[in-house]
Amino acid sequence: MTTLEIRPGDPDTLGATLVDGGVNFAIFSAHATDVVLCLFDGAQEHRLSLPARSGDIWHGKVSGVGAGQAYGYRVHGPWDPAAGHRFNPAKLLIDPYARQLDRRIVDHPHMRGDRPDGTRCPLDSAPHVPRAIVCAPLPEPAPFEPSRPWEETVIVEAHVKGLTQRVPDATAPGTYQALSHPTVLGHLRDIGATALELLPIQAFIDDGFVQARGLTNYWGYQPIAYLAPEPRYGTPEALRAAIDDLHSAGLEVLVDMVFNHAGEGDETGPTLCFRGIDNASYYLLDSAGAYVNHTGTGNTLNTAHPMVVRLVLDALRHWIEDWGIDGVRFDLAATLGRAKEGGFSPDAPLLTALRADPVIRKARLIAEPWDIGPGGYQLGNFPPPFVEWNDGFRDAVRRFWRGDAGAAGAFAAAILGSATPFDRPGRTPAASVNFITAHDGFTLADLTAFAHRHNEANGEGGRDGHGENFSANLGVEGPTTDPVIAVARSDRQRALMATVMVSQGTPMLLAGDALGHSQGGNNNAYAQDNATSWLNWQGRDAPLAVFAGQLADMRAAQPLLRQPAFLHGRVRCDGMQDVVWWHPSGRTMTPADWQDPDILGVVLRGAAQAAEMPQGGLFMIFNRTGSQQIVLPPTRLGCTWRRLLDTVTPGSPDARKSDALAEVSGTSITIFEEVSSDDPAQFKEPAP
Repeated sequence: MTTLEIRPGDPDTLGATLVDGGVNFAIFSAHATDVVLCLFDGAQEHRLSLPARSGDIWHGKVSGVGAGQAYGYRVHGPWDPAAGHRFNPAKLLIDPYARQLDRRIVDHPHMRGDRPDGTRCPLDSAPHVPRAIVCAPLPEPAPFEPSRPWEETVIVEAHVKGLTQRVPDATAPGTYQALSHPTVLGHLRDIGATALELLPIQAFIDDGFVQARGLTNYWGYQPIAYLAPEPRYGTPEALRAAIDDLHSAGLEVLVDMVFNHAGEGDETGPTLCFRGIDNASYYLLDSAGAYVNHTGTGNTLNTAHPMVVRLVLDALRHWIEDWGIDGVRFDLAATLGRAKEGGFSPDAPLLTALRADPVIRKARLIAEPWDIGPGGYQLGNFPPPFVEWNDGFRDAVRRFWRGDAGAAGAFAAAILGSATPFDRPGRTPAASVNFITAHDGFTLADLTAFAHRHNEANGEGGRDGHGENFSANLGVEGPTTDPVIAVARSDRQRALMATVMVSQGTPMLLAGDALGHSQGGNNNAYAQDNATSWLNWQGRDAPLAVFAGQLADMRAAQPLLRQPAFLHGRVRCDGMQDVVWWHPSGRTMTPADWQDPDILGVVLRGAAQAAEMPQGGLFMIFNRTGSQQIVLPPTRLGCTWRRLLDTVTPGSPDARKSDALAEVSGTSITIFEEVSSDDPAQFKEPAP
């Protein structure tokens, strides 16, 4: 490396930026006394103090270096943990604005900032810390303009490696490149996905907590570098190509991002980035300098601090504008809605900034509306344009199909869009992201095969993960060869999946559910980078995948399943109610009928308050008991009911006119469509 020259640079753009003749470096620290830029030439380290400070931004321009330059920081300042300061120049630090790392981040004892006696640890961490890489600007993403409204969106949540590791004939299994493999794209298309939501791909750490048990951080919810893609899944070029390919296939790309905490953990964790740059600014601390833990990970980002807000906004704009992603799912988003002192507010600094930003506000914004802090459950309280994961839907649907007493009321509310938390000005039923399975918890197959979690492989004594899953094994715990149990499980899986797809709201499916993927009863596979989590494409349940596609096609063809307004039984201008709950004996349901029904019927019509009112109606029957004969509700004059779906025999719709009575299968959803009696085309036999 030639002789290096550093001069004051530009404080306005944080990170490492190519400029004429060199690279501009800028980093925030309010409490540092010196910020040392470390440039690497192989194993050789060159240290240069940043020569200028503008406010709390330290900066310098280095001539003679360019794209591909490896770098990090060492930051000097007080060692006073009680006051929140944990500066330690023996620790090489990753730039919070790093756009690429040279390798994955793996915890190491030399990264610890202090010794057991509480004093600064003098051991140099540089041999074990990834270097940030100076990057040239990314090429423009291929043009892609998502045009679907939320109510027409079908999300599939997936893990990069879990989705692709076992794809037959993949040249780079488990990587970004394999995301666009024809098998993957074909499956997503076949099951009706319009958006692929990826678990975290921001650079994260394999933390010591899992390493000590011989495991790795599989899910990725321990971020360190918010602007850098995770290296273990491949190169930046491969990620860019995959995003473009997914767009070419008509799929939006959403990414799960973690801005509620960072992967440094509590005071026993590594000093890798924020802790060593300005611990007292980046993290939420109590009066004794200890980490506030609203996230269960050991720390909480101080998302009310202006520079943390700026970091989040800059990271999001980078991923949206430079990488071309279409939206973000915010992990533990209640944390993002807290001021430094006080509880959740939809007008908290970060949420306000996200909604005001001209780039970010146009993207898909999905909130996981809870954390473990005080007042941490905020379902329905996020402002537009956010939509929210609805765990209330998940639990209500699971409990109803399991046969729990008293579950019918919550189930009925859930399938109509969960109006209690969501029906407020500016929001539609699509604000509820409806799911019964996600990365966290049982898969669809395991919901019907296990009554209890089986997490022994995680090495935590089986105590981790949700203790109550509202699941049932239907006769035996785990796999079975009993054909009766197998049929019962299959029927319930189709009923559960169909409930998601016919409910008001935005449906989300877990990748692998339509393939019949099981995790062996593990409901917290966060550290299972193995066949527990990797989808088995060779052993897939092909009929279930076909069924998922049929559901998506039906939803797309039926506007009444994706209404722009909530249904409350209001009378429409044509004198009909927009929703009627129907008793199988042939009358509207009374309060007494809601005590513990095993079968629920509901007639849907266009919402009374909607600007446009779809014609016709749907009659849906949710039957969690044996086969039943029901009396069909009245139709409009000149119309009759046509059977559209029976989840027990999904490939055989009844194309004939229905009489006043109808038989519905046990453990099923049956849907009838109101059609004109005079239109013979409505009753043609289906094509073979």
